[in-house]
Amino acid sequence: MNIAVFCGSRAGNDPGFYEAAELFGHTMASQGHSLVFGGGKVGLMGCIADAVLAGGGKAFGVIPESLRDRELAHTGLTRLDVVSSMHERKALMAEQADAFVALPGGPGTMDEIFEAWTWAQLGYHDKPCAFLNVNGYYDQLLAFLKTMTQSGFLKPEHADMVIVEENADALIAALQKPVRKLSR
Repeated sequence: MNIAVFCGSRAGNDPGFYEAAELFGHTMASQGHSLVFGGGKVGLMGCIADAVLAGGGKAFGVIPESLRDRELAHTGLTRLDVVSSMHERKALMAEQADAFVALPGGPGTMDEIFEAWTWAQLGYHDKPCAFLNVNGYYDQLLAFLKTMTQSGFLKPEHADMVIVEENADALIAALQKPVRKLSR
């Protein structure tokens, strides 16, 4: 399975974030899964790519020219696709991925996982979307999703589409279960 991972271009201030990204990468590789990611060599992105590659797995990066030109591209990947925009980056990653996972990250991570999740809600794909909730990083976001549901802006069946796990093995196992089809 090709797993698109969205995560920070920084490591964050909790060493557990880096450790979780590294473990997730090693777990993916050991189970024969490939990484699809933003193509960067920095932060959690670089960490997970290095871990997948060190474990003998494949890492496919997609990076906009502007970021490559700022020398942020990971140069040791299985393949690096250079595109002209962030829109192209997200579209190509979505095309290559069989599942989407958010590790800790900032606004870009949120943009990417929410777009993938929205596309699933609209029926553009039936690929699983998930959060690896490292050290409670996503607890407040998950509480807000409940508020969205209670307030009538998020259907319960759409909220239930999202997989949330706290460890790599459980998350990868959940990604491999059939996705529940939504009725229209």
